[in-house]
Amino acid sequence: MKKTLSIICIVFFVLTAKSQHNVILIIADDLGSDYCGFYENHLDTIAMPNIRRLLVRGVRFRKAWSNPLCSPTRAGMLTGRYSFRTGVGDAIGASNSAVLDVNETTIPKLLNIYSPNGIAKANIGKWHLQLPTPVSNYNNPALMGYDHYEGCFSGGVNSYTNWTKVKNGVASTVTNYATTETVNNAISWINAQPTTKPFFLWLAFNAPHTPYHLPPAGMYSNTSLSGTDADIAANPKNYFKAMVEAMDYQIGRLFDTLINKGKWQNTDIIFIGDNGDEATVAQNTGGAKGSIYQEGVSVPFIISGPSVVNPNRTSDALVNTQDLFATILELFGYTNWQSQISSTKPVDSKSILPILNNQSTTIRPWAFTEVFKNPTVSGDGKAMRNIDYKLLKFDNGTEKFFNITNDPNENTNLLTLPLSFNDVTNYNYLCSNMTTLVGGVSYCNSVTTPINTVNSLDNNFIIYPNPVKDKLYVISNNPSVQVSNIRIVDALGRVIQQLSNIQSQNGINTSQFKKGTYLYCENGSHMSMYDDQQTYFKGLIGFVHSVEGQN
Repeated sequence: MKKTLSIICIVFFVLTAKSQHNVILIIADDLGSDYCGFYENHLDTIAMPNIRRLLVRGVRFRKAWSNPLCSPTRAGMLTGRYSFRTGVGDAIGASNSAVLDVNETTIPKLLNIYSPNGIAKANIGKWHLQLPTPVSNYNNPALMGYDHYEGCFSGGVNSYTNWTKVKNGVASTVTNYATTETVNNAISWINAQPTTKPFFLWLAFNAPHTPYHLPPAGMYSNTSLSGTDADIAANPKNYFKAMVEAMDYQIGRLFDTLINKGKWQNTDIIFIGDNGDEATVAQNTGGAKGSIYQEGVSVPFIISGPSVVNPNRTSDALVNTQDLFATILELFGYTNWQSQISSTKPVDSKSILPILNNQSTTIRPWAFTEVFKNPTVSGDGKAMRNIDYKLLKFDNGTEKFFNITNDPNENTNLLTLPLSFNDVTNYNYLCSNMTTLVGGVSYCNSVTTPINTVNSLDNNFIIYPNPVKDKLYVISNNPSVQVSNIRIVDALGRVIQQLSNIQSQNGINTSQFKKGTYLYCENGSHMSMYDDQQTYFKGLIGFVHSVEGQN
């Protein structure tokens, strides 16, 4: 009899532990990865001590992509589908962009199927997936499967201390600081949940979205800020940073509540930005919110909690924000969600669980993003990347191609240069996959025939073509290293010519060289065939043209 009671107790314990598993998704509005010092190596960073608490028991993803605007990203996370499938390609209300169809299959709808009335589901904070008029649209979150909605329904607030909050279909004016109010509402909802009932909380801040402002005292570090309109206009970055600090401060209150309620240890927390920084504060002026360049789509992304095996890791896996759809469902144990997906509405989401379980280092071979408006604008287009390369296809017919491992700021469009065999291979791979994904016309154009290359003696540079007829090109493999001059020497080590102030895109005119084989030596060094021959032969370049009067 004692043995039977013991078995019953063990089974009861297992069921209770599983039933208490929670997931919180925290979304920062207009926060790219460039200010996250724990995430990227940027000179200008923001202190985020509470978000850093997630790192200790989490995985940070360095190659996470969002859509470049908030509504498409949110639609993608909620449905697991790319924008060309949902129709949401722009910030809703900013143009004639489609709103998210209520017939879409969403995370909370599937949780209802998986566990009817068994998982509490709330969306607190910014919604921005439906127009705020007519008033009946305020019920839109409930139609998408949520039990509770409370927050800013539209794309933003005119004032963080005087704004309209919608709670379960009813609007009211709120004067409490929006970031604080959002966390207050989240804490109240969590406290109202039964002790053993699991919950899913979608917590979407308005911060640090414009309008930039000075948060309440005690939430930010720069005490010299005046908060005047003139100072904000002149120094938007300072106020942007203060707003992020205030958001982090309030997130700390949420975390402390989870700890005090005994829910911290059984709650997985996801932190992510919905797109890059707004242009006035972006650190790389080549791209920002709204663009498919890196600064528009690279976002901070951390998953932290009991589901992470061997935490405090950094992952270089390619991740789309659409992947949160499958991941959140599987964090709740709903691994057969595919059975509920209609073949007419395919889902693009890939579960990140294998990375969290430390069973895999990758989940997808490429990442994809896009933006489209109505009417269209010049920046509309699609982008796809693999680990090293990125292809941008703009709707106006132009295209760009970057090696973003070597050129993370996207300064050199490889399509303006002769392409190496590796370049061409990756271009064809990305454009063919984009064609297969999107369908319709081919996204592959004919590119320059690949040419042979030779690496520099220390692998800092690629020199091409080899053999050379007219011009010799030198491309840096290392953005931190620049070649200043090259010596062309013969087999005996005799300097044939010194080439200085090299401009990679213009190439080096080699018409003066005789037909033959020469050795290039970077930055003024030189050697002969009588030195280290393995190194020597790596540097050989053949000149196959003929100089007038010579063979």
